[in-house]
Order: sequence, then structure tokens, then C-alpha cells
Amino acid sequence: MSEEKKRFIQEFVPGKQVTLSHIIANPDPDMFEKLGIQEAGALGILTLTPSETVIIAGDLATKSANVKLGFLDRFTGSLVIVGNVSEVEMAMAEINRFLADTLMYTPAKITKS
Repeated sequence: MSEEKKRFIQEFVPGKQVTLSHIIANPDPDMFEKLGIQEAGALGILTLTPSETVIIAGDLATKSANVKLGFLDRFTGSLVIVGNVSEVEMAMAEINRFLADTLMYTPAKITKS
């Protein structure tokens, strides 16, 4: 009996968009330890396509608010910013605004938990 091989093809077709924009206010300290980043009042999590957009977003975040970059991955488009809740919120709003208004990206609603 011959074993049939199945082949899966994954395609990633990036659009110009902010696909996730979420703030975690007052995360559990264990989360910072697991992520290996500095503890702060809030985490801002973004996913952007094309993935290199995180370089622009990271620059915008640190110039628009008193936040630090917790994680930036130009290959996956993931960005984590850390700071107090209002500063993280301000940075994320500026990222969404600039990308939408200047670079014609589709923004994402900033959600919060």
C-alpha cells in the first residue's frame, strides 16, 4: 500500500496594514520575565505588514512618547513597546496615524485589556 504524501503551500501576501494594535495595561510581572523585557505599566503589541514597517513604527514610537522598544522583529513584523499606559497609547495612536495618513496603510483599531 503506497503512502500518499500531502503537500501544503502557505502564502503570505502582505498588504500595507497594521494587523494588530493592542495594549495590555498593568500586565502580570511574570509576563515581562517570560518575554525578557523591562517591566513597565503597559505593553503595546503591534503586527505590521510588510514586516519591515516595524522599523518605521519603532522609530515613531520612541519619538512620539516616552516608551522603550521591548521587541522588534523585521522578519515577522512584530513590535512590542513598553512604558506607562498613557505613553504606550500615545505612541500606538501616532503609529496608526502616521502609517494611515502618510504611507496610506490600513490602520487597526487600538484595543486594550
